[in-house]
Amino acid sequence: MGTQLTSRQKRMSVTNTAKGTRDFSKEQIEKRNYIFNHIRHTYEKYGYEPLETPTIENIETLTGKYGEEGDQLLFRVLRSGDFLKSLQDDDLRKDNLKGIRSAIVDKGLRYDLTIPFARFIAKNHGQLGLPYKRYQIQPVWRADRPARGRYREFFQCDGDVAGTTSLMSDAEFIPIVDEVFTALKLPKSVFKLNNRKVLAGLASSLSKKDALIDMTTAIDKLDKIGADGVNRELEQRGFAANDIKKIEDFIAIDGNNHDKIEHLKRLFEENSEGYAGAIELEEVLGYTEQIPLQNTEVVVDLSLARGLNYYTGTIYEVALKNVNMGSVASGGRYDNLTEAFGVKNVPGVGLSFGAERVYDVMEQLNLFPDHIGASVKVLVVNMNASYNPQYFKLAHELRSAGISAEIHLKDTKLGKQMKFAEKHNIQYVLIAGEEELKDGKYQLKDLISGEQRAMNLSTIIDQLKD
Repeated sequence: MGTQLTSRQKRMSVTNTAKGTRDFSKEQIEKRNYIFNHIRHTYEKYGYEPLETPTIENIETLTGKYGEEGDQLLFRVLRSGDFLKSLQDDDLRKDNLKGIRSAIVDKGLRYDLTIPFARFIAKNHGQLGLPYKRYQIQPVWRADRPARGRYREFFQCDGDVAGTTSLMSDAEFIPIVDEVFTALKLPKSVFKLNNRKVLAGLASSLSKKDALIDMTTAIDKLDKIGADGVNRELEQRGFAANDIKKIEDFIAIDGNNHDKIEHLKRLFEENSEGYAGAIELEEVLGYTEQIPLQNTEVVVDLSLARGLNYYTGTIYEVALKNVNMGSVASGGRYDNLTEAFGVKNVPGVGLSFGAERVYDVMEQLNLFPDHIGASVKVLVVNMNASYNPQYFKLAHELRSAGISAEIHLKDTKLGKQMKFAEKHNIQYVLIAGEEELKDGKYQLKDLISGEQRAMNLSTIIDQLKD
């Protein structure tokens, strides 16, 4: 017999958010917009244009682009109508999950912003005028297990360049990250660099056939499961002991950035793909060495793999020093992505800020400014409901002058209305009783300084505009 839910449990069930999702209050939205605005401003300074794409994409747009594990994390949307009518009883078998899924699902929630961007480029590349730089700030969805800093619904803040193989585009994301994190007063960051061609060169030297995807999928979990866990997964994926030792030795290559690159050039002297990746790393570093960075240390990290299948060249992740949060930005080059949509020769590179993780770090370290984004500047106090027409007119005149104003909708005690203003971060209150309305001089009180003066409306407007 099933367990019966109590009325309290039922109430909690319908009022709780789904796992891995959150409600956002006014204060939280304003803090999040504070982050978004810094990212938006920096992207625009570098010539990026805004773009938005649909929440829902056709399922064939999404599948096969993220690797086996990524496909498992897609939120799928059922077909409309009687989606079971095409299935027979024999089709509904446990071992026919893929068949059932394809029959009843035709759309999915976007997993990231890169694949929708590639679809957009494939559809519109003839009209855009390549290279095309865009930024996109929208939510994405992943059916992942929720954890600290990991949500099922979260915002990404992407910048991408389509239509160029110039590695200056790859390098440009380093000062972009540096400027954003400096402006947000975040702790020092480490910008980790690697190249998929380097990893492909390593994979081609192993005894396992077509080793790249299995190898990078395992290495990508290094921070989560440790070196021993990676080795066990490599073994489970069919890598020989000699292959695993070679991968371990590769990841352990040390020294400064130039030492590592020189090591790679020697290692891949007879391997054209691996050598090309080392040369690309060297070029990207060469660009960044020309400019001062305030907040960011650039490090060649040969354990960086980026498990998504579509990366072809430069890859990167950014972490904050002395903060236990994982990567707060990541991305890379994907020169073949639009081919999945029937359009060749449109290379691309991009980076995504993990805005949710940045938010959590800033909250944890108390980095948000006080009274951030207060939306209302003055509250018109309600002394008597019979004066509501005059209050309505006063508020309109303030708003017409460009000052955000709100009327307290009920003529409650003055102290209660003052507390309302304080709770909603409203700095000023305008007090207008019978005498004030008759004389045209109103009391304006600053709730921060405590100063209160009688002024006519034009003087009040001039003061609030300052």
